[in-house]
Amino acid sequence: MTVRAPGADARARTAAHAYLCLTFTSICFGANTTFAKLVVGEVSPMMVVALRWLLVVALLLAFNRKALVRDWPNLKPHLGFLFLMGALGFAAFNGLFYIAAHHTAAVNMGIIQAVLPVFVLVGALLVYRTPTRGLQWVGAGVTLAGVAVVVSGGDVERVLRLRFNAGDLLVMLAALLYAGYTVGLRRRPASTALGLFTVLAASAFLASLPMVAAEAWLGEFQAPTLRGWAVVALVALFPSFLAQLLFIRGVEIIGPGRAGIFLNLVPVFAAVIAVAYLGERFHVYHGLALALVLGGIWLAERGADTTPG
Repeated sequence: MTVRAPGADARARTAAHAYLCLTFTSICFGANTTFAKLVVGEVSPMMVVALRWLLVVALLLAFNRKALVRDWPNLKPHLGFLFLMGALGFAAFNGLFYIAAHHTAAVNMGIIQAVLPVFVLVGALLVYRTPTRGLQWVGAGVTLAGVAVVVSGGDVERVLRLRFNAGDLLVMLAALLYAGYTVGLRRRPASTALGLFTVLAASAFLASLPMVAAEAWLGEFQAPTLRGWAVVALVALFPSFLAQLLFIRGVEIIGPGRAGIFLNLVPVFAAVIAVAYLGERFHVYHGLALALVLGGIWLAERGADTTPG
């Protein structure tokens, strides 16, 4: 008969809650790659960023102003840090992502995001000295190999000559910004997820306004069409509102290092949704890349089993 340690069942339930939160987050982020393609020609990229965060702030203030009021004394001393988090992790990340959609396929965008957990792992090590095991680094390396396959289109010579698609590179830069946001969440002030997210979303909206102005100055501004409004509403509700709240909760429970690994599920969901809904072609090298990404997840999670988050 196996005797479980006191509190083991409660810890297991809490961990399971985190896994569900992070899995649903990955589904929403995977869908966002399809949303990014759907808004091409329907609304300009920076306008999408501004509208999505305006709608999120409106939702938060309409349904849970009390959370912000209750948390404000703890959040106020950290407004500078939180504005930077929202500006880079939300606004700049989204802006790069939607620009990338004009230059690369949704399948590529999803698979390339697999580099994000690697950035988180490195960031957690550099900033917090989070202990890691060799197997985690092996998993990270395998994941990077999968990203290299899709970025190169399965062409080794393209990698050696560094002839990458501009959109692919923008997705990697966006992933770097979101990894910084993920690592920074460990320094979040004491508050509820709703209170914190309200400040982050408001920061993202404010940071997006100069981006919209620059877009208009460059002559690239496009107001949303009816279809554009519909997609923006979906973007605001799923990858912006629900997914971000659940991601904050997941990081709170198991830490940024382990939570970041779950973002490796994004390319799987992104590829499935893009192929099913957009009718994009799924090439052999996409399958190889996904196999490497999933193998990287498995190795990294085995390595993280006894490593604190």
